[in-house]
Amino acid sequence: MTPEQARQLFLSVDDIMAFAANDTGLPPVVKVKRKLLNRDEVNAYLVKSFDEDEGAKRLQQSEIVLKKFGLLNRDFNLRPFLLSLLTEQIAGFYDPKTKFVNLLNWVPVEEQKPVLAHELTHAIQDQKVGLEKWSSNGFKGVSKTASEDAERVVTDEMETSRQAVTEGQAMVVFIDYSLPKGKTLADVPEMGEAMKDSSAAASGSPVMARAPLLLQRSLVFPYTDGLAFEQALLVKGGKAAAFAGALANPPSSSFEVIHPGAYLARAAVPVLRLPNVHPLLDAEYEPYDLGVMGELDVEIMASLFGGEDLGKAIAPEWRGGVYWAGQRKAATAEEKKTPGSLGLFYLSRWKTEEAAATFQKMYKAQLARKYSGVSERTKDETEREIVMSTSEGDVLMVLQGKDFFVSEGFPLATARKIRDLAAGVQGVGPMRMAAGPELTFGMAGALARFGMMKAGMELR
Repeated sequence: MTPEQARQLFLSVDDIMAFAANDTGLPPVVKVKRKLLNRDEVNAYLVKSFDEDEGAKRLQQSEIVLKKFGLLNRDFNLRPFLLSLLTEQIAGFYDPKTKFVNLLNWVPVEEQKPVLAHELTHAIQDQKVGLEKWSSNGFKGVSKTASEDAERVVTDEMETSRQAVTEGQAMVVFIDYSLPKGKTLADVPEMGEAMKDSSAAASGSPVMARAPLLLQRSLVFPYTDGLAFEQALLVKGGKAAAFAGALANPPSSSFEVIHPGAYLARAAVPVLRLPNVHPLLDAEYEPYDLGVMGELDVEIMASLFGGEDLGKAIAPEWRGGVYWAGQRKAATAEEKKTPGSLGLFYLSRWKTEEAAATFQKMYKAQLARKYSGVSERTKDETEREIVMSTSEGDVLMVLQGKDFFVSEGFPLATARKIRDLAAGVQGVGPMRMAAGPELTFGMAGALARFGMMKAGMELR
């Protein structure tokens, strides 16, 4: 970008800000600071932010949990790949800490103005609600007690569901700015849902094309599903509901983002609770990670292990899921870098018994992808149990009605005690859904914090 092009682009900021304010119905920022960055400066920003951002820290903490579930290959190295992916994908960003909108001097000018419309929407949101405080629940580190576990599961997904709101709103403005004058997203109501079927791998990105499905889906989720969520609000309640209304009363879970009708109706769904496993496990295991295994996680897992058709078919049958992982205290420093150091349990609930059985069958079949030495121990099984030996310890699977429980890495006797504890704390009847730190959705929210990605521009 030439100095004159940069000057003209900077001069356009105030006009684009006025457009974004009018499009959202939110009051404009009187003045927003602006900066043009080169590649080295952006790379330095990404590395610094990746080291300081709480969401990015949790991603790195969760890497071996993702591998334990089979969502990432065992030999995959998350941090360098994410930095490479973000470096390739970033198109511009607004920093709520410095209040600067940052543009990139190698992105063509004709692409920069729609990006400005997207990022200046974040500046307007920031003035309205204070994005740093609004999008954070304040949790840091790993919860160590049952009460902290419960609070995490109930509130922690707040961050990433709110990220989908802010990105979805910015996508509405991005699209409206890109459309011919006088046209808006309201004139193409099919666009939001159509974007949900877009393929990140087809976006012309070499790094994206070789990214695991988990990362592809996570990167585009805030743009695709966030946009579809916002469009549903626009259709139902107009501009006030989609913008000021969603900021004042945001969704609390990915379920509500994926299913805007549930958000609009405030639909109640069964809640799954984590049992208090600390008295049973804390002597031998250090609490490592916990959260919701949500609908997006299920879709990705089923697509990986059973194909895309199964993923799309089974995900809508999901009705809740929670997991807890602990790390063996006796593991060596090297072992603690691997999934083999973890004991993990996961309880899921399904719309029908048939769906629960289908998921169990798929889950059992994929164990050989993660472990060596997999064999079933029928002599050790009781009613409704499947007991497996693996290179990383025992696996216990239990199917009971619409609930599926699996323990991986805990000794069989311990796994059965966990199963009984988990079954004993579940409620019945309509309740608010658990909205904890969902594995995939947490990644989606953390990646969205780094700015607008080219994949979001190309999937419109």
